[in-house]
Amino acid sequence: MKIFLVVIFFVVIFSQSCKNQTTDPSSPNTLSLDQKVDSVLALMTLDEKIGQMTQVDRSFLEKEEDIKNYFLGSLLSGGGSSPSNNSPAGWADMYDRYQSFALQTRLKIPLLYGIDAVHGHNNVKGAVIFPHNIGMGATNNPSLVEEAARITAAEVYGTGIRWTFSPCIAVPRDERWGRTYEGFGEIPEITEAMSEAMVKGYQGNKLDLPGSILACAKHFVGDGGTEGGKDQGDTKINEATLRSIHMKGYISAIKARVKSIMASYNSWNGSKIHGNKYLLTEVLKNELGFKGFLVSDWEAIDQLPGDYKSDIETSINAGIDMVMVPRKYKEFLANLKSLVNDNKVPISRINDAVKRILKVKFELGLFEKPYTDRTFTPLIGSSSHREVARDCVRQSLVLLKNENNSLPISKSLKRIHVAGKNANNLGYQCGGWTISWQGGSGDITTGTTILQAIKNTVSLATNVTYSIDGLGAEGADFGIVVIGETPYAEGNGDRSDLNISQEDLLAIVKMKGAGIPVLTILISGRPMILGQALSISDALISAWLPGTEGQGVADVIFGDYNPTGRLTHSWPRTMGQIPINYGDSNYDPLFPYGFGLSY
Repeated sequence: MKIFLVVIFFVVIFSQSCKNQTTDPSSPNTLSLDQKVDSVLALMTLDEKIGQMTQVDRSFLEKEEDIKNYFLGSLLSGGGSSPSNNSPAGWADMYDRYQSFALQTRLKIPLLYGIDAVHGHNNVKGAVIFPHNIGMGATNNPSLVEEAARITAAEVYGTGIRWTFSPCIAVPRDERWGRTYEGFGEIPEITEAMSEAMVKGYQGNKLDLPGSILACAKHFVGDGGTEGGKDQGDTKINEATLRSIHMKGYISAIKARVKSIMASYNSWNGSKIHGNKYLLTEVLKNELGFKGFLVSDWEAIDQLPGDYKSDIETSINAGIDMVMVPRKYKEFLANLKSLVNDNKVPISRINDAVKRILKVKFELGLFEKPYTDRTFTPLIGSSSHREVARDCVRQSLVLLKNENNSLPISKSLKRIHVAGKNANNLGYQCGGWTISWQGGSGDITTGTTILQAIKNTVSLATNVTYSIDGLGAEGADFGIVVIGETPYAEGNGDRSDLNISQEDLLAIVKMKGAGIPVLTILISGRPMILGQALSISDALISAWLPGTEGQGVADVIFGDYNPTGRLTHSWPRTMGQIPINYGDSNYDPLFPYGFGLSY
């Protein structure tokens, strides 16, 4: 009878607190945030607690009712894990349906849905796609980065989702790494400034305000410093270097009140981060004062030594609060429950993790407003959002060469010939993490290619012609060749050779053979070895991975915007120079950190 009365008491108090809208501290129904969290935690069974610590990819749900049956606390969409109706409304409908199952549970604890919205709401067709972080770093404009994050947050919010796995605040120290473009630059200072700005843009002044979403700083810690630039590799450095280069961005993110952090796949001197209690608990939570929750990366605990059950034990005891399972959730739930019952994972660790997760859910206002705010849905991909992305593009471009003042190009030339495989390919322009995990080719979403942007900008009397290989330029007044990488993400982008491809070089050579001035525009997620491509081009621009708004490129090359972008990576002369970073002894890059020409 006593237990029954206690349960009834907490149910009444909790439901009153959820219904109460007043901020008057004298109100008898007003509970502090910690009191709300404690009131829910006191009602929870072990199964319900463990459910809150479990994150499943939607594509691996055996049935949607499992959200209710297993008390799942979180779902995610990995790259390309999209509803069959990949439209803003289709995403909102899917999210609301999943949320409805969570609200059928005994305690009605809402789902927290996560997604890799890393350069815009990039899984959703029609959403605006911003430049990847390497380009955003080159703007050297934290205010613009904050505004881009604010717009991304509004578009994510318009599909119901309230959590993005961003910003990536890695400090890439070796351009062979396939995630180089996800970082802002090679030194911690640029990462500190941009990380703080991006967290503020996502989370706004208050997490429960319309349009605010939860940020996730990733990947703690040292992912950009692995030996040889190997993805998920080993960062072999001392603690002082780990702190001075790779940890500073997290300090600025915590200062900006980031409420979630993702642990990294990489090892530190042979020890996997996901099992490193010193870094995850003693440093991050205790020393740095991180009060949010710590989430694992995709199946990352599986890489710990031992069997799956011991992986769970090690990672949870090390400080992981929520595990991105994302497939074998039934096995995870059963193993974690067994570990608690066997006293191998203390209930105090479970309670701490669940409290951290519940606190964020309360701060987001999910208990009061769990469903999609459809007033935001029509904003996705709007012209005003695209204008900001266009500004990001033009501020991100770095002019590396401009011989004989070849740029800006006159809009009234009789004929301009455009070439290169990247000139008219929106997918190539956006790079990885766009609609699908690895990105794609062609018109994968809505946007403006560089070729179309050129046609939009020149005079009505100017004839713009095009060939992929550079042939057919004879008689033109000017040539533009758009070359570079094709899309990739994570380990698929690790490279031992960053030389410009023979196909791309030949396109420049053929264009130059027509005896006209040639501008080369490089689309890439990192500096490339330019070689002859630089010497035979009259002008060369690094455009990074600009996203959907190619019009920003045309703004610069035709002189409507004076180039302001500056390198946040030292540009190597040869592969033999990599890794090369600002501050190295015998520092002799092709273009130094901070380089960038203007007209």
